[in-house]
Amino acid sequence: MKLTFLGSESDTGDSPTLFSTDRGTFVVQGWRVTDAEALDAMTLPAHETAVEIPSSLLRYLPDQH
Repeated sequence: MKLTFLGSESDTGDSPTLFSTDRGTFVVQGWRVTDAEALDAMTLPAHETAVEIPSSLLRYLPDQH
């Protein structure tokens, strides 16, 4: 999978960060969700995880019009 950097909310390039892929999908680097109540509210398969990002990171999404 090839990642293309779209933007970050970090001055150092750490998380949270948004990438597009050559598969027509996006990869989000964010803060791992560890809150038990939040995790219980989701159905996460063993091969998935949840990350939290600020809404301001979404400004880097390409316009889909």
